[in-house]
Amino acid sequence: MFKARIIPCLQLLNESLVKTIKFNTYNYIGDPCNTVRIFNELEVDELCFLDIRASLEGRNPNLKVLRDIANECFMPLSYGGGIKDFDTAKAVLSLGFEKLVINTHATIKDKTFITKLAEHFGNQAIIGSVDVKKNIWGKNYVITKDGTLKTSLDPVEWAQELVRLGAGELLITSIDREGTWEGFDVELIKKITDQVSVPVIANGGCGTTEHMRSVIHEGGASAVGVGSMVVFQKKGMGVLINFPDQTELDNLT
Repeated sequence: MFKARIIPCLQLLNESLVKTIKFNTYNYIGDPCNTVRIFNELEVDELCFLDIRASLEGRNPNLKVLRDIANECFMPLSYGGGIKDFDTAKAVLSLGFEKLVINTHATIKDKTFITKLAEHFGNQAIIGSVDVKKNIWGKNYVITKDGTLKTSLDPVEWAQELVRLGAGELLITSIDREGTWEGFDVELIKKITDQVSVPVIANGGCGTTEHMRSVIHEGGASAVGVGSMVVFQKKGMGVLINFPDQTELDNLT
């Protein structure tokens, strides 16, 4: 069986790392470059950095912070947040990031932005990001702009559309699970992986390696995004940058 990637998904706010719960309250984690140095030593597969307020606040990516991160990092990097034009996308990739995570601009402004980027940089460089929330009746819908703007889009249909437009990978985040340590929305991930042919990164809710195993084996995820689990000692405890040891990861497959 393939080796699923375990990807720390780290949230940037201004020049600091934070960790949110359901895209709302957040805790300060620390300096991003110091965190990267620790993950270098822990030999993680890759890192994903998401500037969680950039699109909401209408900001461009902080290229200085991203340059510092790229200069420190030994593993593949992806970045999302505030990417809304070709020049910005090119600037981020020129710093040493391999992949762009595109969400808000494609969702509410111009979905062909995905195609334009994919045609120039290659499908493998474009991750289509889908944030999902349930309504009071339990129906999933796509929400964007840091969880503040509800859309009428169905997550499965939008995931399919992103792939058709050129996304070579998908990042699917359950807002209801994010930061809770309660496990992934395996049912949601399965619905999407059944309908697309590109790798899917399941994100939101990971608290144990058993959660990883479930979303990989039952949900069909190709990769797992982890947040709280790798920046805190345990649920409700202090900051501690960590990563599952190789024995635990070997047992996932």
